[in-house]
Amino acid sequence: MMTHEEIRDFYRRPGKMTTSLPRVLETLPRDIGALCNTVQGLLLHEHFAPAYHEALSPQHRAESQIRPVTEMLARMAEHDQAPLARSRPPSRRVVGVCRHFTVFTVAVLRAQGVPARARCGFASYFTPGKFEDHWVAEYWHNAEQRWVLVDAQIDDVQKALLKTDFDLLDVPRHRFVVAGDAWSRWRSGTEDAMKFGIFDFRGAWFIANNLLRDFAALNNMEMLPWDLWGPMAREDEGLDRPLFDRLAALTLDADRRFGEIRVLYDADERLRVPATVFNAVLNRQDPV
Repeated sequence: MMTHEEIRDFYRRPGKMTTSLPRVLETLPRDIGALCNTVQGLLLHEHFAPAYHEALSPQHRAESQIRPVTEMLARMAEHDQAPLARSRPPSRRVVGVCRHFTVFTVAVLRAQGVPARARCGFASYFTPGKFEDHWVAEYWHNAEQRWVLVDAQIDDVQKALLKTDFDLLDVPRHRFVVAGDAWSRWRSGTEDAMKFGIFDFRGAWFIANNLLRDFAALNNMEMLPWDLWGPMAREDEGLDRPLFDRLAALTLDADRRFGEIRVLYDADERLRVPATVFNAVLNRQDPV
């Protein structure tokens, strides 16, 4: 069994999606609140753009297909040559979704030596009575000796729209439900699978897909929310329920079962992110 320090060391190291050029991210704020404000000044959520009075061109909207932080940084420099710590107007921000806010935040924290990881699941604070597809960051709070969920996406504009009533820098676990918990709730009959998803895409298959994305993120491979591979599906029929039961159990106890998570990811080619994934938004195979 790996020690807690070995586990935290793993999440200090950047992965394929969170690697950046040396010394680019280390100088950003170390206070988590200030860091989230900085990230919010660099990125614009694709679906919240109208709230900032932005009509996105197809070229600008296409930035939501970016996977690695290195490419996000390149686009940021194209839009605005100002230092990263300086907030840009919405028209000069890189367009993304919750995953981009999360992955960029994780990349900065790792660059600063803070253990951090992306978590994929569902938030209860967007649509009453539903759990919407969402990503947040989870970082190790050394003073409190615990993992803390932080939503780097929700700024003052979105707070006003959503009327959030909790600390977004310490998101309660019942407000953001990691995918393994969502799967377990459905399997136990305590929640209807149709509550989980986004837009008209809902059901057990959606929970399962997010569960595999969360499993990959725990292995430092943070994919797009619409990337498909391996046992992922687009309908409930034929889901490998025992496999996802196992993934749920592992990801719900990610530190104690970290060794199993790493071994299974390396050993099972169905679960490992392959060299090419299916991009369900663009309806094509994409190289990773």
